[in-house]
Amino acid sequence: MQWHSPSYLAVICLATTAPLGHVCAKHYLSVDEVKQAMFSGEVFTKIDIEVPELIKEKMRKESGVRHAYQQKHIWKSSQGSWLLIDEVVGKHEMITYAVGVNNKGQIQGVEILEYNESYGEQIREKKWLEQFKGRGASEQLRFNQEIKNITGATLSSKHVTNGVQRLMVLYREHLSRI
Repeated sequence: MQWHSPSYLAVICLATTAPLGHVCAKHYLSVDEVKQAMFSGEVFTKIDIEVPELIKEKMRKESGVRHAYQQKHIWKSSQGSWLLIDEVVGKHEMITYAVGVNNKGQIQGVEILEYNESYGEQIREKKWLEQFKGRGASEQLRFNQEIKNITGATLSSKHVTNGVQRLMVLYREHLSRI
């Protein structure tokens, strides 16, 4: 994955002969663009953190996400905000998303950075993403309860919800104490 993606919308679609038809890789936002969109004016520094195995186990248990957490995409601002980038499996392909946590420990925003599925892009809709905004690290984000399903993007919306829960456990159990 290239984290220095261009500042414009880049769409690469590869026609395949697979039974699924087309596979599209869509890059919507770069890391710098999502920092600006969520925390205009704040300056972020990339943080290298080793997440203890006990915290990783809590993240797996509370979110249900089994895919290994890649702890190399964490930024902190001088004002105490955090930007966390992670990936989850949609239906078949990876979805890269960002969670911004403000200095009060609440979700500032969730953005989809890269989406590789051939359908289900509705998870980028502002109305759906705004369900996360303002939720605190101690809140449970349950799919089809606090966070509504999207018909036609059920697995993507469920897995991104679980992924956001995973990052909020990381924030609550580890990052908020740094």
